[in-house]
Amino acid sequence: MSSRLITSKKNDTHLPKLDSALDLYDSLLLPRLIEEKMLTLLRQNKISKWFSGIGQEAISVGVTKACHNEDFLLPMHRNLGVFTSRNVPLYPLFCQLFGKADGFSSGRERSFHFGSLEHRIVGMISHLAAMMPVADGLALANKLRDNQSIAVSFCGDGATSEGDFHEALNLAAVWNLPVVFIIENNGYGLSTPTSQQYACEHLVDRAIGYGVKGIQVDGNDIFAVMNAIKEARASALKGKPVLIEAQTFRMRGHEEASGTAYVPKDMMAEWARKDPIVRFEQYLRQSFDYTDQQFSEHSKRLRELFKTDLNKALVANNPSFDEEVERAAIFAPQYRSSSTPEATVTKNVVEKRFVDAISSALSQSLREDEKVLLMGQDVAEYGGVFKISDGFLSEFGEQRIRNTPIIESGILGAALGLSLDGFKPIVEMQFADFVSCGMNQIIQNIAKSHYRWTPGINVTIRLPHGAGVGAGPFHSQSPESWFMPHAGLKILVPSTVEDAQNMLYSAILEPNPVLFFEHKRLYRSLREAVPAKAEWTDIHAARVLREGNDMSIITFGWPVHWAIDIATEMAQQGISVEIVDLRSLAPIDWSTLLGSVKKTNRVLLLQEASEIMGPMSEIAAYLSEHAFQWLDAPIKRVSSIHTPVPFNKNLEDGYLGQHRLREQVLDLLNY
Repeated sequence: MSSRLITSKKNDTHLPKLDSALDLYDSLLLPRLIEEKMLTLLRQNKISKWFSGIGQEAISVGVTKACHNEDFLLPMHRNLGVFTSRNVPLYPLFCQLFGKADGFSSGRERSFHFGSLEHRIVGMISHLAAMMPVADGLALANKLRDNQSIAVSFCGDGATSEGDFHEALNLAAVWNLPVVFIIENNGYGLSTPTSQQYACEHLVDRAIGYGVKGIQVDGNDIFAVMNAIKEARASALKGKPVLIEAQTFRMRGHEEASGTAYVPKDMMAEWARKDPIVRFEQYLRQSFDYTDQQFSEHSKRLRELFKTDLNKALVANNPSFDEEVERAAIFAPQYRSSSTPEATVTKNVVEKRFVDAISSALSQSLREDEKVLLMGQDVAEYGGVFKISDGFLSEFGEQRIRNTPIIESGILGAALGLSLDGFKPIVEMQFADFVSCGMNQIIQNIAKSHYRWTPGINVTIRLPHGAGVGAGPFHSQSPESWFMPHAGLKILVPSTVEDAQNMLYSAILEPNPVLFFEHKRLYRSLREAVPAKAEWTDIHAARVLREGNDMSIITFGWPVHWAIDIATEMAQQGISVEIVDLRSLAPIDWSTLLGSVKKTNRVLLLQEASEIMGPMSEIAAYLSEHAFQWLDAPIKRVSSIHTPVPFNKNLEDGYLGQHRLREQVLDLLNY
């Protein structure tokens, strides 16, 4: 599959008539005039930073004008023309750019790090190429609905070296997604020239390796850009994604403080002659005898068009800090069931293993809601490495049970895109250890999305975790605490069969991102008689599993069963141990924890993770601050030692906190 160059031709019979040509001219000129005003405001210290798209307007405007209104656009820093061409209201747009309360992100974000789903625009984050997998998810949503719309993702030449660029292109090709990726090749990644960024002759050549269609286009020729997009759109709707390289140039610094001293003067002069607005004005002169006076009238009219909104935004209110409001903005309102649970005596109770409970919660969710789908490595025909989705493919079909390439970041980004368009994706990490390859999407994109500007993000990420099965350093970790500092994520760790079933079912209903950790050791070793059907449960609530008076063990996951064993042993000696199962590590049910400590006056914090910066470090800090007056002994932590998880069983047994639990319980009781 070869790439090719698209140019416009002066004798092209499809060139617009005067009214249409003038509309295009206004669309090109408006973002230029706004930018020029922003540069003035920057020099006046009325705004703090500006990323200029001057010289690149033909790409933003050409793409937007050639797309349909229902197509999703995912712009970057230099795509003001996308917002103005989609008729985003100027007052809130300016407020957004100034960080004012009436902006799209209420002052929580900067410049173009926002979007408007009403206008089918999904904004960027600072991490390059991170939105390209999101475009895959939006394109998949279009495909599943068969609505004849596409997603268009913008990136710069520098982003083409990032992993998300490659994962997004590969996923789009494998899944035949209606998506177009457009590279704005402006010659520099900040100050690094393209000669130091890639060795291929043209970036569009990368399309060949992924099996997608490639088009190279003069990015300063709006007609060429529009022709390329129209062709690309038709191809994408037929299941053939397209990579477009638009050759252009950035006439200002990466941002204004960077300057352009690193750019040769003759190069600046050459590209100044190729300015897209200058070229369009030449076209209007040649084709319609347009005059300087007429151009001046356009400029004057457009300046007046945005003057009032701009001045109003400059004096608009800054956001005022309200801690309660800011904390509440992290999550969409928690899902709560409106139905009344059936009485226990009427429930159909069956014996299930931990693994069966997870499987049945998934299948029940898939049956009840067609917007739920499962994605992951080997989840379809193979049924997943733990056979949790065995048989799902035949029942729910390949559109909803989707094998992915071996990618983590790409599929997590796609899940975010699906969620933005109303789907409820479940992503299975084959092992929790591999989530490190998707950290950027989880903590920078998924976690922060709702706080910044989006609706709630319904993404459930399943993570088989933990030691005890002799799997060694890369298949045995307990990475729950990696995510706890990042606001916007709910982190669940069930320890019982019933919780595995009900908490996963509830997570899938939750309009917020949930990390659902499933312990591999419990999959086939733990059995319980539980209701046949999953029910909603309050996933925020901790649970007192065993009442006691002499000490509290606060724990979660597999170590709950260590605690039960030691509590049973202590009971034979007349010692009453209370066990609190956290169930949720984010948010944490502090009231239940404080209630237990007030009651027993001694607390042992038990975790499987290693002793440094595990979940119990945060809980110990909180209890030392808020429960000190009720403690009769120091807070005790029992953890695994601070090494990687070893493979050999003898070494693994010694590594785990269970090895030291009895000794530490007695030490606390005897204090």
